[in-house]
Amino acid sequence: MLHCVEFLAPLRHFRSSEILCSETMLLKYLAENLSNSKPLTVSVNPEIGEAEKIVREALSQRKTLLLVGNCWVHYHGRASSKLEPGERILIIKEDGSLLVHRSVGYEPVNWQPPGCIFHTKIRDGILEIHAVRQKPPESVQVFFDRVHIVSALSLRDSGEFALYASEEDMQKAILAEPSLLEEAFKPISFEKRVEPGFVDVYGIDKNGRLVVVEIKRKTAGKEAVLQLVKYIEAVKSRTSREVRGILVAPNIAKDVQRLLETLGLEFKALNPKKCAEILKRAETKGLEAFLKEE
Repeated sequence: MLHCVEFLAPLRHFRSSEILCSETMLLKYLAENLSNSKPLTVSVNPEIGEAEKIVREALSQRKTLLLVGNCWVHYHGRASSKLEPGERILIIKEDGSLLVHRSVGYEPVNWQPPGCIFHTKIRDGILEIHAVRQKPPESVQVFFDRVHIVSALSLRDSGEFALYASEEDMQKAILAEPSLLEEAFKPISFEKRVEPGFVDVYGIDKNGRLVVVEIKRKTAGKEAVLQLVKYIEAVKSRTSREVRGILVAPNIAKDVQRLLETLGLEFKALNPKKCAEILKRAETKGLEAFLKEE
């Protein structure tokens, strides 16, 4: 049986007596949690033809698309892969990114970044959704023989994302627990003034080499590497000792690892959430006093 609803939110709240089945509960949840003035389309257990129509229209209108059903996936590109049939969640976002999720784990089993071009068709009773990229040439084909839920959403999201810790917090965490950087690392100072600016953390490693640490709370790019190079050159101009440079960030941008290796620098991945947890534990140990002493 086909169940399809299209409505404008906000809607009235449902009374408990109106919740007659799990499908009604799903629609109630969507209505109460998506405060949006644009239409929201939800279809439960649709026929393949109806599902394809909703998918096609949602893609043409750049809506967020959610499908739950039995599917299999083929990927072709720099490599190739096949995912055998199973019940999964397909998400296509407004920016053209695609994710296929299994019932466990937080990482998608198949995905494509923003900017995909999509095509849909029905062949032999199977709904086919193709996501194509031109550079590099890649394609993901998702095949559905059963669709449990299909929903097209116009989401509004202007909220800013805040990481668990700032660069200053990450700096304090390293000072409080130097092993975050590496074993036997000993901080000498922080915000050390050099000609180009201020070194986030300055210390000595287990072999007596000076260490210059540059911290970024977001993905570190080439600019961060070049900044680190300037600090290292400034330190080297004042000493004859060997100087290491370490870039600390949650992750690094594409091709940055190669640049680091070329320049003889290092990268240390550090999660801001972990830094926040360390600082919380350190509050009772007088971290502020420790920092003032330094």
